[in-house]
Amino acid sequence: MGEFEHRPVLLDEVLASLNIRADGVYVDATFGRGGHSRAILQQLNAQGRLIALDQDVEAVAHARQAFADEPRLTIEHCNFNQVADVIETYGLSGKVNGVLMDLGVSSPQLDDASRGFSFLRSGPLDMRMDTTQGETAADWLARVRLEDLINVLKKYGEEKFARRIATAIVEARQEREITTTGELAEIVSQAIPVKEKFKHPATRSFQAIRIYINRELEAVEQGLKAAAGILTKGGRLSVISFHSLEDRIVKRFMRDMSSRPKLPAGLPVMEADIEVPYRRVGKAITAGSEELEANPRARSARLRVLERVI
Repeated sequence: MGEFEHRPVLLDEVLASLNIRADGVYVDATFGRGGHSRAILQQLNAQGRLIALDQDVEAVAHARQAFADEPRLTIEHCNFNQVADVIETYGLSGKVNGVLMDLGVSSPQLDDASRGFSFLRSGPLDMRMDTTQGETAADWLARVRLEDLINVLKKYGEEKFARRIATAIVEARQEREITTTGELAEIVSQAIPVKEKFKHPATRSFQAIRIYINRELEAVEQGLKAAAGILTKGGRLSVISFHSLEDRIVKRFMRDMSSRPKLPAGLPVMEADIEVPYRRVGKAITAGSEELEANPRARSARLRVLERVI
C-alpha cells in the first residue's frame, strides 16, 4: 500500500453523511493526503466536481502531483476559513452539495520531524501548518510573557500543570534558546510531577502551542460559518473533530444553526412560524470496534453533520 492508500478516519461514515450525488459539487476543505478526496471522486461521474483546500504547501504539491490527470479535482492553497472566497471565484456559492472538514493534523505532518509538531521525534520547533507565513513556535516561545503562556497551556491544552510548565520554559530560555521539539518536550516532561499512563507528558502542551500558533479554533469558527453559507438546499456539512475544544465549537455551531432564534416578547411573529434553514443530521458518529482495532487514533474522532433544508 502506498501512502495514498492509508485509510482516512471514519471513511464510510463520511461518505454516507455527505449523501453524494454523482454529478454534485463537493469541497474537501482539509485535503491532507487525499484519502477522503479519492473516495469522494470514486462516487462522482464525469459531471461531478471536487474542490480541495489545504494550507500546507507540501499537501498541495502532493495533490497536484498525485491527481495531475484528474480533471474533476481542483486544489487550492489556503486555510479552510477562506472556503467561501474560493467557491465565490468559481461562481459556485449556494451550489455546493457537500463540504467535508477533517480537523485532525495529518499523519505526514506529525511524522515529518522537520515540521516541528512531534514530541517523539526531535526537529526544528516550527509547528506552522502553513510554512509560508506566521511566527514559528520557537520565535513565539522566545518572547511570550509567563502569564500569557500559562493561559495558552490552560485554554488550548487543558493542562493542569500549566504554571509549572510555563515557568520551566521561561527559566530554560534564559539559559539558552529553545529551538527543537526535543528540547521543549524534555523541559515539559521534567516540569510535570505526575505522569499519565499511555500519554506522553508533553501531549497537552504541544497541542496547546500548535493550536495557538495556527489560530486553529478561530479558523474553525470562521470555516464552519463560511462552509454552511455555500451549501445548496439538501447540501451537507460534515465535520470530524479530534479533541473536546474543537468538538464543542462544532456542536454549538450546529445546534445554533438548526435552532429557531429567541424572539423578544411582544413581536407579532411566533417562533414556530420562523423557518430554520438548517437541521442536524443524527447525533455525533464515532468509530466502530473494527476501525478502532485497525487505527487507535480514531478513538477520539467525532463526526457531526448539518444539512441545509431551505
